Amino acid sequence: MNAMTENWVEIGSINDIPLRGARCVEHGDMTIAIFRTSDDKIFALEDKCPHKNGPLSDGIVHDGCVTCPLHNWVISLETGQAQGADKGQSLSFPVQMNGNKILLSLRAKS
Repeated sequence: MNAMTENWVEIGSINDIPLRGARCVEHGDMTIAIFRTSDDKIFALEDKCPHKNGPLSDGIVHDGCVTCPLHNWVISLETGQAQGADKGQSLSFPVQMNGNKILLSLRAKS
């Protein structure tokens, strides 16, 4: 996949998202959580834990993962995959930076 086949949308500035936190954007009937790690990396996942659809945006961001606030499942921010013995995956979306602006692709990674 390259920039020519993506549908990039500017969704705000990196400063709109707190360190180790998240903000959400709506896309149709889907909510996408945009996460910022302590080292300013940006990731995007559907705001649903694969376990019981808990709001990942309310979770704790740590070590390249987010911990779901409902049942403590740990989800990789990069891939959306549940970690450890848990099984499941949240949709993940490509992001890129243009200066301080965050660009989100509305096409989920495969």
